[in-house]
Amino acid sequence: MFKKILGRKSSGKEDDKNHSDLVQKIAKMDLTEKKAYVNNKISNMPITRDGLAEVLNSLIKLDKKTNQRYLKIDDNDAKIKKGFDLAIKISTHNLITFPVIKALQEFESVYKNIIEKFDTDNKQTYKSKINKAIQNAVLTIGVIADINNASDILKMK
Repeated sequence: MFKKILGRKSSGKEDDKNHSDLVQKIAKMDLTEKKAYVNNKISNMPITRDGLAEVLNSLIKLDKKTNQRYLKIDDNDAKIKKGFDLAIKISTHNLITFPVIKALQEFESVYKNIIEKFDTDNKQTYKSKINKAIQNAVLTIGVIADINNASDILKMK
């Protein structure tokens, strides 16, 4: 009942190959392409739960070569804003899962200094927007779980 919202479960070599292909494609995307993917605007690449998680993970993870994350404190404001907006967009997506919520919380903690600096410099409220987005994502998971539970009960009748 809850396997969809709990995240990825590998079911074989084919699934692992598809996942690694997805990871490679998303790693090569810039923020605009990632936003198009999250909005399901890339025709040959439909959005998936794994893809949604991978887009967010690509923003969070540390690049081993440069020892830096995707967003840096000295990046231009437009790039930072796009990154924050993408995280918020992911939080409102109907394919959200628990691992994505955990990644959103990590995003907020990893980029805490950048969020605060951006808010101060640009008179924005991304700190509260991202916190609210995480809270709403948790509520969404609860609603999805309730719907899944109700549909399972109806199937049993």
